[in-house]
Amino acid sequence: PQGLLMRTLRLTHALDVGAFTLPQSGSILVLRPRLEDNLHMLSREQLEIVTGFKPDFDFFQRQGYKVLTKPTGGHSVVLVCVPRTKEDALDLIACAQSAVVAGGLVIVDGQKTDGIDSLHREMRAKGMASEALSKAHGKLFTFQSDLDLSDWRAPDMLTEDGFLTKVGIFSPQSADRGSVMLAAALPNKLGGHVVDLGAGWGYLSRHILTRDSVKHLDLVEAEVAALDCARKNITDPRAAFIWADARSFKPIRSADAVVCNPPFHVGREANPALGMSFISAAAAMLSPGGTLWLVANRHLPYTKHIATLFREVEDLGGDGTFRLTRAARPVRQTSTRTGA
Repeated sequence: PQGLLMRTLRLTHALDVGAFTLPQSGSILVLRPRLEDNLHMLSREQLEIVTGFKPDFDFFQRQGYKVLTKPTGGHSVVLVCVPRTKEDALDLIACAQSAVVAGGLVIVDGQKTDGIDSLHREMRAKGMASEALSKAHGKLFTFQSDLDLSDWRAPDMLTEDGFLTKVGIFSPQSADRGSVMLAAALPNKLGGHVVDLGAGWGYLSRHILTRDSVKHLDLVEAEVAALDCARKNITDPRAAFIWADARSFKPIRSADAVVCNPPFHVGREANPALGMSFISAAAAMLSPGGTLWLVANRHLPYTKHIATLFREVEDLGGDGTFRLTRAARPVRQTSTRTGA
């Protein structure tokens, strides 16, 4: 994605012009880089990457980096890759401050569309931040301070109906309307083995587990923070919590039903292909008589895609924004071989 190239350009330029220097020894922590971020300007031997998002985690691990889901402390340098929401960004900067050694360097990098200007103003108001280096539709600034930023750490949140959530995960204030509609549309008999694909913090899963037929539920979620919340929200012994990229997840045995409210954004950019890949994955993990229960925005071009993957497709209604779909009896994709 274009934004990731821009980060690489900023970091490289900052080093070229001497905006900061990196130590020859000591570790460098990078908080939440994104898939295909190019960190070649940083010493691989010194680098420790932290991300809780499974596709990003897998990408950097394949590149041979040390990758963790939670940060450690005592680092000489911490690079913060600014996330989308301000509360999440402030929390991440406070996390960086606690992870760096006294007098160590914190680098904050982000796009203007991710609110980097506002963050820089807040840091300047505290008398902490350097001048910002502007390049490639974003900014980078640094600070070296022992100022306590613990008040920027984001506390856990509770929805009105008692679900634990956190800033930075999808729809933390309350369940989105599509999920609420899908939960209400689920039948009493879902089958014995159900998969909540992209389970988030567990709203749909709690409703799935009210159905008597369910003997086992896989909560599949790519974001560690959301899955951690789901573990606290769902205490039913029938639930299994699986940190995985939903697009490549394969259950131990075929599922009787998949329940899904798939994402369709990568960062701030709409990407319907992401939702389509969830639907394809759902079809592949269902038993021959299995059923997908889906909610999606009406404007998304999923209808033809679903029709190629399932023998039965039923529009269950919805509202002006969301469409509810029941799709059953997945078509098995066959391959042909030719040979001598």
